[in-house]
Amino acid sequence: MRTLHPSPFDLFDRLEQQLQTAERVPAAEIHETEDSYTIALELPGVDRGSIDVKATDRSLIISAERRCQPPAIPEAGNGEAPAAEGRRRAPLLSEFRYGTWSRSFRFPGGIQRDALEAHYRDGLLTVTAPKAQSLTTVSVKVAD
Repeated sequence: MRTLHPSPFDLFDRLEQQLQTAERVPAAEIHETEDSYTIALELPGVDRGSIDVKATDRSLIISAERRCQPPAIPEAGNGEAPAAEGRRRAPLLSEFRYGTWSRSFRFPGGIQRDALEAHYRDGLLTVTAPKAQSLTTVSVKVAD
């Protein structure tokens, strides 16, 4: 049976879920000039090939995946026994976040989808979206 009054512990559970979700989403910064919008996202450890940028008339959708990288295996001769090939060591502690995510940004005005530019360097993705000079309006005649 469900009670009408939630437990105080339910609030902590929801807060923990929100914090875990927030940690998975990369930090973003958006700037606006007269001619364009520029979005910068922190994507450390993300492979360039896993980044996907899509645009509609007024929004930008950016998604990517951060894959788990195998740890470096020590070579023989440095005082440690060589690790068996294919054997991976589990970390003692890992706070890295792996997986896929997607973020959507909606702009107050239209953007030129075919003129988008995206650059990825040193873990920072920068997308420049030029503003549309005019928005198209379609009129539809109402049939009988």
